[in-house]
Amino acid sequence: MKKNLCKFVLFSCLLALPANVLAVEKAVDTSTRCSVCGMFVAKYPNWLVSLKTSDGETKYFDGVKDMMVFYFAPQKYGAKTGDTIGEITVVDYYSLNPMEARKAFYVVGSDINGPMGHEFIPFKTKADAESFSKDHQGKNILTFEGITPDLVESMRSGQRMK
Repeated sequence: MKKNLCKFVLFSCLLALPANVLAVEKAVDTSTRCSVCGMFVAKYPNWLVSLKTSDGETKYFDGVKDMMVFYFAPQKYGAKTGDTIGEITVVDYYSLNPMEARKAFYVVGSDINGPMGHEFIPFKTKADAESFSKDHQGKNILTFEGITPDLVESMRSGQRMK
């Protein structure tokens, strides 16, 4: 009886996962590493960020914070000189749906950590960001344009892998 119950619970949990999270896990090879810190990104599908460069290359990151490190200094992390950044996709924290990073709202300073500690938590709507911030002691809500290199560096303090 216990064995059947365990199987039922496991099956139910798999059904509850959004299809897009499963698709992300399949789209990213298990050997794919974050372009900034080197962590394996497939382990963290809810935090996965992808960024396309103008030369057609896709870079992956284990969170918005590391993507922003790349965004502010792409040549330092292997982008070619003159290469521009195109589409950036983040995962909405509540729905787990992929979305355009430049349209998201980000909660900063909450009690929720990403794979590398402090993280920018992305949301599709400002209302969702406000609700999350209230529930998780968020300090601020920012748009993509409101994220600065200094803020990114302050959140990375003591958390670098490379």
